[in-house]
Amino acid sequence: MILIGMFDSPFVRRVAISMRLLGMPYEHRNWSVGKDFDRIREVNPLGRVPTLVLDDGEVLTESSAILDHLDQLAGPERALLPPSGIARRKSLQLIALASGAAEKGVLQIYERVFRPEQKVHQPWLDRCHTQMIESLRAIEAVCAERATAPSLAGERFGQADITAAIVYTFLSETRALPPEMFPALHAHTARCEARPEFVETHIPFFVPASN
Repeated sequence: MILIGMFDSPFVRRVAISMRLLGMPYEHRNWSVGKDFDRIREVNPLGRVPTLVLDDGEVLTESSAILDHLDQLAGPERALLPPSGIARRKSLQLIALASGAAEKGVLQIYERVFRPEQKVHQPWLDRCHTQMIESLRAIEAVCAERATAPSLAGERFGQADITAAIVYTFLSETRALPPEMFPALHAHTARCEARPEFVETHIPFFVPASN
């Protein structure tokens, strides 16, 4: 399989970490949605990452769809998302909160990158910031409650743990969040980032070119 996208994207990174945890080898194309936009569109008409090219040539896009396919390949005993019940619902809710926070963080970055400074719409930035912070605050509460549990949802380390951690790392680095702001989430992330699958996929965020 071929994974397209840079690891500074939390969405690409959660796919890469998941594939490592599941023992699924892949080739990596370190392509940027900025300078490599046209090359990515040759594979994915949206020009977005992550994009996963399967061994038979089929192309999957959007991280949740890719992860769903990987879980099916892994089987229910190894899948990173619980198959049913309250653990699945809690996992999906945490993933939705973390993904939403990441998207709002990206929008804040792009608002400044792709607009001249005098045209930045501050009310929109403030709204995105509030949505990001409140999503992280909800995850923080779960991290505090589940501080000694094996997972933020269920009884086994899984996709909710991965996504919460990589999103917090991304937002800490790009939005300069102080560690004391979300101490339980910070501690959860530190534990995750010490794992080899996380260490191997961490790179600083690279701002894409505006033209």
